[in-house]
Amino acid sequence: MGYSPRVRAKKETPTIRNCLPTKDAVALGFLAYKAGMTHVIAKNLDKNSPTHGMDVQLPVTILDCPPVVVFGIRAYIKGYKRFEVLVDVLAEKFDKELTRAMCVPKDSKNAEDMKKVEEALDRIVEFALLTHTQPKKSGMKKKIPDIIEIPIGGDVKAQWAYAKKMLGKELDIKDVFAETDSLDAIAVTKGKGFQGPVKRWGVKMQKRKHKRGGHCRHVGAIGLRGYHKLSGRVPAAGRMGYHRRTELNKLILRIGDKGAEIMPKGGIVNYGLVPGAYILIKGSIPGPAKRAIALRKSLRVLRKKPGFAVESVSIESKQGI
Repeated sequence: MGYSPRVRAKKETPTIRNCLPTKDAVALGFLAYKAGMTHVIAKNLDKNSPTHGMDVQLPVTILDCPPVVVFGIRAYIKGYKRFEVLVDVLAEKFDKELTRAMCVPKDSKNAEDMKKVEEALDRIVEFALLTHTQPKKSGMKKKIPDIIEIPIGGDVKAQWAYAKKMLGKELDIKDVFAETDSLDAIAVTKGKGFQGPVKRWGVKMQKRKHKRGGHCRHVGAIGLRGYHKLSGRVPAAGRMGYHRRTELNKLILRIGDKGAEIMPKGGIVNYGLVPGAYILIKGSIPGPAKRAIALRKSLRVLRKKPGFAVESVSIESKQGI
């Protein structure tokens, strides 16, 4: 994968930049926490598959999905080069934990901001929900919530009506996604520190007699100018990992309310227990445990397949005992 330059992500909490517009006014994304992985036994429902009607074993990722709180509405207008923020309509009451992540205004200007939006409704291009997570309802010992901006589908008037209805309330994972849906997972990958060109770019190791500096894990020819003037196409050593990556069309196998029914014995390694809502996603997702994962509705919609019917989830211990 020739992603270059390979630099660190600007922030650990991902943002949802692009979304496929919908006719209905609904939230188009969600923010969850990665708990870990396990495997399930599921029946294949695809008639074109050679394992149709058979039980197959699938690796799944467990995401802890405590409800997010909508604490504000952001209105955008068309600017000179890009969309610009007109006003942020904040809720009258805030969660106490939100003060750990941002400066919360003491005086509420909800009525004034609402009036400002109503007067400029013809100029507004789109609305978005300002939400924050509730880590106290997750399995982590974390106090600072993560803040994310979630786009809304539909036209401008429908977006405004939906946003006013959701202001100050909780948004659940079932309000955004359903089982057998596909989604895009946006996350920051694991950081691997300073690595050489063999691990970082996958270049071929040198032969035994081609040693330079006492090892074979180096690039052969890098040009005439040396390392101080390297082209961006020459594989070199440097920082690896901690990159923002998006994986498309991940299948949702199950959405549940009680995480205890799928917990491995002894809890999930490096995470603990999932007390409330969760989702099982087929395959792996970037990032380590406890990292925030932004979920959005699939941008590249594929032909909907029958999918799988989950029959059992492995609850065997993952502690290595």
